Amino acid sequence: MSHLAPLISDLALILMCAGLMTLVFKKLKQPLVLGYIVAGFIASPHFSLTPSVTDTANIQTWSDIGVIFLLFALGLEFSFKKMMKMGGSVVISACTIILCMIAVGICVGWAFDWKRMDCIYLGGMLAMSSTTIIYKAFDDLGLRQQRFAGLVLSILILEDILAIVLMVMLSTMAVSQNFEGGEMVGSLVKLVFFLILWFVVGIYLIPLFLKKVRQLMSDETLLIVALALCFGMVVFASKVGFSPAFGAFIMGSILAETIESEHIEKLVAPVKDLFGAIFFVSVGMMVDPHMVVEYIVPIVVIVLAILLGQAVFGTMGVLLSGQSLKTAMQCGFSLTQIGEFAFIIASLGVSLNVTSHFLYPIVVAVSVITTFLTPYMIRLAVPAYNWVDRTMPEGVRTFLERYSTGSQTVQHENNWKKLLVAIMRIVLIYSVLSVAIMGLCLHLVVPLIVSALGDFWGRLLGAVVTISAIAPFLRALIMKKNRSIEFKALWSDSRFNHAPLIAVILLRVVIATGFVVYIIEFLFRASAALMVGIAVLLVVGMVFSRFLKKRSIGLERTFVQNLRSKDIHKEYIGEKRPEYESGLLDRNLHLSDFSVPADSLWAGKTLQELDLGQKYNVHVASIIRGTHRINIPGGRIRIFPGDTLQVIGTDEQLSVFAHYVGQVSDALGYEDAEQHEMVLKQFKIPEVSPIAGHTIKESGIRNEYRCMVVGIESENDKQLCSPNVNRRLEVGDIIWIVGEKSDLQRLVMAEVK
Repeated sequence: MSHLAPLISDLALILMCAGLMTLVFKKLKQPLVLGYIVAGFIASPHFSLTPSVTDTANIQTWSDIGVIFLLFALGLEFSFKKMMKMGGSVVISACTIILCMIAVGICVGWAFDWKRMDCIYLGGMLAMSSTTIIYKAFDDLGLRQQRFAGLVLSILILEDILAIVLMVMLSTMAVSQNFEGGEMVGSLVKLVFFLILWFVVGIYLIPLFLKKVRQLMSDETLLIVALALCFGMVVFASKVGFSPAFGAFIMGSILAETIESEHIEKLVAPVKDLFGAIFFVSVGMMVDPHMVVEYIVPIVVIVLAILLGQAVFGTMGVLLSGQSLKTAMQCGFSLTQIGEFAFIIASLGVSLNVTSHFLYPIVVAVSVITTFLTPYMIRLAVPAYNWVDRTMPEGVRTFLERYSTGSQTVQHENNWKKLLVAIMRIVLIYSVLSVAIMGLCLHLVVPLIVSALGDFWGRLLGAVVTISAIAPFLRALIMKKNRSIEFKALWSDSRFNHAPLIAVILLRVVIATGFVVYIIEFLFRASAALMVGIAVLLVVGMVFSRFLKKRSIGLERTFVQNLRSKDIHKEYIGEKRPEYESGLLDRNLHLSDFSVPADSLWAGKTLQELDLGQKYNVHVASIIRGTHRINIPGGRIRIFPGDTLQVIGTDEQLSVFAHYVGQVSDALGYEDAEQHEMVLKQFKIPEVSPIAGHTIKESGIRNEYRCMVVGIESENDKQLCSPNVNRRLEVGDIIWIVGEKSDLQRLVMAEVK
């Protein structure tokens, strides 16, 4: 009898329990996450009526892989660009909610006299609402299209992203066991450094790589390559001191900016679902009923803290962002639960051995209770608002109305602010890239060169290689934005702006010179004056180098193209609106899409024949045909059924155009259908026939009578054969013809004559 490894039997038990519970919870219209947790409890040693998992260590490893896949998929959905485009309303709301709920969690932990790390991790768990559960609740209640629901989902996106940062900070706290300000600042600087480095390098290299190998990519190879990139970043993030899940999220965010992102997301989804299910099942296995009973008071208190805390602080956060009281209360009452990230943070605490054994089952129990209460809290928001609105003092109501209205105005940014923000971003990004290249060259490349050429010549060549590698970035650090619109406007506005603008340039020169001085000082022992002098000469040479100018512009252009490639592709195939559309709105013009019906009267006609500009005063900007786009189509371009026309015009012009583009040919009546019925007829070519002696092509059967010869029986050979257009028709041949009744009748009459 063959031996079955415990891991396989455990996996079989887990999947059978998970499969059964998903069916049950799907029938009950409850979130599947709860089904997985119940399945984990059933498969655990705490449930004696069923077999139990025996190899918990391996299951924990699989659940760690599940966390990696969950955050990789999360990164594929939420990109850095989405984060940068989020409005101030979402940022203010999310940050307020997270900070307040962390404080609530810490206070609850202190009230029960728990350890310091238990309190901090509890605060982190309570700060993150469940994206999955709220999505499901909005779908079930039919609220996805309401305005407040869109704001809630935006807040959840930002919360998920900030949760990654929170996990990094909690990991740092757990490892160092030190809460000094300097330690935390150092961790944040390290986090920002690697975020910028990974994002810039990833966006530059990965789209180029995928573009080069696109012809070799099948579904299988694309999945393997995507997972290889994911786990490669997981290992790298772990090596530099971050959590593996953080690396998975970063790689997902980078791949989210590529054209292949949606395809990768679909390929990864089944793998994510499998390992994600194992993770949530492992969460359920941690639930000990005896411990839940023992800690029932903390569980109830934490549930009440979440319900009241999110309702109050969620409402307050959305109010601070400038939304109305009703919208704010609807948002706050929707966020009253914890879910996936609470489990992930709890798992992080367990894996780092910094949280107590009771915290995990408490959090799971709290999640289950708050999940069941979520739909009721969402429904309670409007009645609660009506009660508050009735009892609110008039002065408070007036203040809130003025505040929510006034916050919607957009403040004008002056040129100084625009210029300084852009320069700070440029200096930060190019400094990070320069530091990364310097570290790579000085600690890896230079030792190899020194070992090959000797000490002096190796150091000299190493200095040349290192400075040459960072030279394009240092030039960009100094020269970018020196010819921008803001810079020129400030220079021409007032002569008092000249000195500050020159000072900004000189400061950037000093920063670039400092990089070169550091490299020289690291490799050679020389006087400070000599090092600074050489560094200044090298920096001046960089500024006036045409080669470095072309190089830095080329690098930046490639990065921007890679960053915009996904949006450009979506715009090309019609899935995204063109960017120039926003400029039309200022002039009362709009860009609208119109689909040409299959039986449109316009189908098959050219734009010149339709003369749309003269008839309707509109302009066809583009024609989208399948996955192809024809921009600024000429008059000879024909319109085909299924084409999407992108048309520019006013509201009135587009309304008239929409009426005519939708016109179709009249439907055939019963009599018309009879007349156009196709029939098969056969007849024998008589002795006197106009088609006898001619080939099928010459006979005119197709061109003159609109009929088609589909078979011929010769007088000598009675077998029916497929005709050749060059075969001559002989007297006595039996020809089989297909055509409409009227056309066949004309053909027969011609033969009789």
